Amino acid sequence: MSSKTDLFKKFYTLNQIIGLILIYFVYYWIVQYRGGFSFTEPKIIFNWHPLLMTIAFLYLFANAILHYRAFPNNTKQKLKNQHALIHGCILFLIVLAGFAAFVSHQYAKPQIPHLYSLHSWLGVITIIMFLSQLISGLWCFLYPGVAAQHRETLAPYHVFFGIGIFILAVATALLGFCEKIIFALSDKYKLLPAEAVFGNILGILCVFYCILVVYMITKPEFKRKPKLEYESLLK
Repeated sequence: MSSKTDLFKKFYTLNQIIGLILIYFVYYWIVQYRGGFSFTEPKIIFNWHPLLMTIAFLYLFANAILHYRAFPNNTKQKLKNQHALIHGCILFLIVLAGFAAFVSHQYAKPQIPHLYSLHSWLGVITIIMFLSQLISGLWCFLYPGVAAQHRETLAPYHVFFGIGIFILAVATALLGFCEKIIFALSDKYKLLPAEAVFGNILGILCVFYCILVVYMITKPEFKRKPKLEYESLLK
């Protein structure tokens, strides 16, 4: 095993640990401070939104963009299929998370307006970019009729926008956490109660997680070795 491969595996293990801790922190925050989860009470239905979005757009999306480097010995076709499958899971969770937010706002008393905050606007942009990325990726990299030169042309843009979408998703999550905690605590927030401290720690963890993922995906030494055949997204 080369030193570069060994170093990547250490970073990848750290990435997985931090990602799972991040999910647990969001779960703990919701259970400890925001009343837990519900399928019937509008106010608590919303709590599914941050948890599912964290799993989808932070943890799974990070794993999707690192997948080609994490499993270099898999065949190209298997990696492409797995990459697409992860994106399919992300899409499913996004739909559920969006549904939870809209239902919660719609049936809250008094009713909460939809899509009025910067967090929601950035969320819509992130989802649109993700869907565009997903559709273009399925067409270009999995559809057999697409010529190799088109794949080679699209691949760098696919990689760039994949990283960009992940960074935008983290920024959107940070705004969402901050918005939810400030709205919930109101004037108490400036006194820095336990939930505010926990929210700040959660935000810092998100930033560190983002930096780690971007470092791993942009470090040239961690790229997969070139193959004789064309390799698709994120070698």
